[in-house]
Amino acid sequence: MLKMLLRLPRRNTDALIGAVAAELTSEGIELIDSTHFLKDQLPAAGTLTRRSPDDRERSDIEYGLEVAKEIARLDLGQTIVVRDRACVAVEAMEGTDAVIRRAGDLARGRLTVVKIAKPDQDLRFDVPVVGIPTIELMIASGATCLCLTAGKTLMFDRAEMIALADKNKIAITAV
Repeated sequence: MLKMLLRLPRRNTDALIGAVAAELTSEGIELIDSTHFLKDQLPAAGTLTRRSPDDRERSDIEYGLEVAKEIARLDLGQTIVVRDRACVAVEAMEGTDAVIRRAGDLARGRLTVVKIAKPDQDLRFDVPVVGIPTIELMIASGATCLCLTAGKTLMFDRAEMIALADKNKIAITAV
């Protein structure tokens, strides 16, 4: 394993996961998509909550998707937080929860969270995930909308997560 790590030109998520996958494959171990048995936990495209994103949120999603796709392409992170078409917080190694918390500290209220899968997301290992803690942090930070990648984001405790979002008038949409 150490030899494998020393050979890597980069030590970002994609390089590390790719090297582990290649090593396992070389040992005859076949890896399958980690969501294979969880397809019902991956959202289809569309609005998942009772409330759809409003015009401001749709505008923030449109802008946020541009930025999020670029940071994901660079393998920096997968989540950004936007307010009024301005990027408030960008994820790097700290993770989604920390980004939402930091965004709430910087610009409380009217925040839109955009969490996407990377262009070549390796679902054998690395799957974007949201759940009840995501919505709880959004509530605490004053976020009003969550945008996810359809078919590639696991929603843990989906029914309870959506119910909590509905109760707090948070729109969740998958694109």
